Amino acid sequence: VDGSEKSIDVFTTRPDTLFGATYMVLAPEHPLVEAITSADQRAAVDEYRIQAQRQSDVDRMIESRKKTGVFTGAYAVNPVNGERIPVWTADYVLMGYGTGAIMAVPAHDQRDFEFAVQFSLPVTAVVEPSAPWLQQHALTLEEYISNPKTAGEAFSGATQALNSSNDEISLNGLSTEAAKAAITVWLEKRSLGTRKIQYKLRDWLF
Repeated sequence: VDGSEKSIDVFTTRPDTLFGATYMVLAPEHPLVEAITSADQRAAVDEYRIQAQRQSDVDRMIESRKKTGVFTGAYAVNPVNGERIPVWTADYVLMGYGTGAIMAVPAHDQRDFEFAVQFSLPVTAVVEPSAPWLQQHALTLEEYISNPKTAGEAFSGATQALNSSNDEISLNGLSTEAAKAAITVWLEKRSLGTRKIQYKLRDWLF
C-alpha cells in the first residue's frame, strides 16, 4: 500500500495478466479496509461495509447483479510496473475465497470489467484476443488495444501476452502458459510472489 508498510496479498491463476491490473479490490470484511481507508472516505466505506453485512455470499455472487463498491482513498503499487492503482472495497469479492483481495484486470475478467465500466476505471489489454473473438465483436486488434471497453465484455481466453514489459522482463509474444511461468520466476526472485498449488473442493452428498 502506497505510503505505508502494509502490503496486500492476492491469489491469482493468471499472473501473466499482472501488467493489466488497474485497481485492487478488498472484500468489505477484509481487516486492511479499516487500516487503510482515508479520513475523507471513512464515512462512505463504513456505510458500505454495513450494507455488505446484510447480503449473503450467494447474493453477492449473482453474476447479473449490478456491481457496487467504494474507493478506500488508498493506493497500492503494482509490482511489475510501479503504477499507483486505487484500492476499492466491493462486495463481489468474498473474504472466504482466496485472500479476500484481488488484483483487478478488467480487460480479462468479466466481473472486473463490469466494475471498471460502472466506476469509469481504466481497462488495459495485456492478452491478445483470438481472431474469432475480435471478429465477433467487429474489432481490429488495434481498435481493441486502444480501447478494450468497446468490446463490451472481457476477453478471458488464453493466447499470448502483449503490453507486458518493464526494464527487466518482457512477456510480449509469449503464450499464456509461458508468460505465467516467466512472470512467476521474476516475482519469486524478487520475493514479490510465490506459486501455490490450487485444490478445488466439492461438497459431496451421500
